[in-house]
Amino acid sequence: MSWQSKLFVLFAGIFLILLVLELVRRRKIREEYSVLWILTAITMFALAWWEGLLLFFTHLIGAVMNSSTIFFFGITFLGAICLHFSIKISQLTNQVKELAQEVAILRAEIEESGGKPPIAGEQK
Repeated sequence: MSWQSKLFVLFAGIFLILLVLELVRRRKIREEYSVLWILTAITMFALAWWEGLLLFFTHLIGAVMNSSTIFFFGITFLGAICLHFSIKISQLTNQVKELAQEVAILRAEIEESGGKPPIAGEQK
């Protein structure tokens, strides 16, 4: 890998770490996800600067070029992220459904007891 490529990966990794830390500071991303992105930046550093590691993985997956290995890991990482977020979305969807059902039950109980159910957003 050329020194220009290594330098680019170094700056991209530093930018990624700083961006993630800033997003955590502003509470735009949770800490549990920040670890994943920081590990990604560290992996970028390792593959760029330790060329033997990149060559090892290139031969391990049967690729011809180092860039193919990097693209393979990138696509695998994005697939894992998509799968993880699909699981989280499914869990949140189930929670929203359960909460909506509980609210409906509580409203029905209030109406049966002769009370007036509060309107969402209405202040007491």
